[in-house]
Amino acid sequence: MWKYIKRYLPYAAAAALFMVGEVSMDLVQPGLMSRIVDEGVLGLKAGGGLGLIGTLGLQMIGLALLGGLCGSLNNVFTHISSQNMGNEMRKDAFRRIMSFSFPQMDRFGTGTLVTRVTNDITQIQTFISLFMRGLIRTGMLTFGSIYCMFRLNRDFGLIVLCAFPFAAGCIVLCLWKANPLFSKLQEQLDAINTVMQEDISGVRIIKACVRELYEKARFGQANGALTETQTRVLMIFAFMNPAVNALMYGVIAVILYWGGFQAAAGGVTPGDVMAAVTYTTQLLNGVLMLVMLFQNISRGLASWERVKELLDSEPELKAGGFSGGTKQRGEIEFRDVSFTYPGALRPALEHIDLTIRQGETVAVMGATGCGKTTLVNLIPRFYDATAGAVLVDGVDVRKYRWQALREKVSVTLQKAELFTVPIRENISWGKPGALAEEIASAAKTAQADGFIRAAPEGYDTIVAERGMSLSGGQRQRLSIARAVIKPAEILIFDDSTSALDLKTEAELYQALRESCPGITKLIVAQRIASVRQADRIVVLENGRIAAVGAHQELLAGCKVYQDICRSQVGEEDELV
Repeated sequence: MWKYIKRYLPYAAAAALFMVGEVSMDLVQPGLMSRIVDEGVLGLKAGGGLGLIGTLGLQMIGLALLGGLCGSLNNVFTHISSQNMGNEMRKDAFRRIMSFSFPQMDRFGTGTLVTRVTNDITQIQTFISLFMRGLIRTGMLTFGSIYCMFRLNRDFGLIVLCAFPFAAGCIVLCLWKANPLFSKLQEQLDAINTVMQEDISGVRIIKACVRELYEKARFGQANGALTETQTRVLMIFAFMNPAVNALMYGVIAVILYWGGFQAAAGGVTPGDVMAAVTYTTQLLNGVLMLVMLFQNISRGLASWERVKELLDSEPELKAGGFSGGTKQRGEIEFRDVSFTYPGALRPALEHIDLTIRQGETVAVMGATGCGKTTLVNLIPRFYDATAGAVLVDGVDVRKYRWQALREKVSVTLQKAELFTVPIRENISWGKPGALAEEIASAAKTAQADGFIRAAPEGYDTIVAERGMSLSGGQRQRLSIARAVIKPAEILIFDDSTSALDLKTEAELYQALRESCPGITKLIVAQRIASVRQADRIVVLENGRIAAVGAHQELLAGCKVYQDICRSQVGEEDELV
């Protein structure tokens, strides 16, 4: 955590100094009050009276104002430090998440990542601010009050000192019981966030299947577990606070009882007894603050361990140092490539050998689960091949810098990912700063210009969250426009036209051939209608290449392709 603290150490040091000033003013006040009582009110010393009361009263007011100013400035510098530390920590955590591979994202889970970047870092911010403010205040109030008690009267100091270990023991016992629950609390918060994320994103299917009651029960179960753990923590501290209060008020009673005897014998003055009671009250406040401080420290450290695990996680896929600059443009080669997903029992791809030339349109077909998406995901290095090598423009993709490789590749997926911004911005996401003419041209190629212009505000229409204001086909066409506008050398369509009708799809591919003749195109599809015009069609079966050829060649000699065609004979007839 020092990495973040040291950046704002001057602010933290200023906060500490102002806190010292605030507590010092608090510790001076009881001594002045003692003099007001003994010298001003009771007249135990010469020179007392109303004049002394006024003088000391003004001093107390001045010291109180100065202490308040120091306290305010302490708050200012504490918040500057903690908020900026949290800001840096949150940005670093998000950057680390953005560098994770897909398997790493799956291992953490969306719910826990959201919790760690939001709630956990908020807990750390609270811990840092309370540590800077509370540690100094608590320490000075506690030990300063005991010291001042000894200065007043050794017996008063011994009475407080005898009670202090019991208070500390009570705090340690409660924290020992509560500390393991803080990590559990954050894990249960992960579970709630996971359920929330799944249910909000899948609310349509929940309503369609009439599963609202089931999801309410599932959320209630997760929320109930969190409530139970939180209640256990609160019950522990509910016992501790009254116990410490009772102990310290017992100390006040003993001081008053003993002080009465001492005052009668002339050993102490009434002002000393009053000051001792005030110091004991300050000590009580310090102990109660210590309870809250240790509670927040325990919870903050538990959250820090979770955030630290995230920050210390190294990306599984390391970028190379190659920045591009090859003679080839858009050439892809798979050299004896095999790939197995983490934890899977069998490979998704085995011994793939395939070369795709610049400007060529190659389709990939096969049964569900045969490895089509896995094959194209290896090109932009969403995953790394477990054996063999994938080359782009003659260079192993593992040698490329991330930006250099992914600038060469434009990808559009079956599930269109859209953002809650205008349509224009969703398309220009592929090319920031694109001109209006370029955006419109990409939309026309994607067969999206018509429905965009028919929208209430045209290209400036705001897209609803996750694109829910659009149909499936419209979302896919916007994603295709975003991929087309990107100045890439390789264009990958991963079943991204599945929601389009045959006529629109045919017009799309015709527009692509005319507008992107030199771009290498890979089309993953389920329909023969989507791939029959491709230069070559790669047929996958159980993770291996069963055949490669043009449509007519495969119809004549590939049984797998023939089976696919027979299953779609209606669509083939429609095309013919």
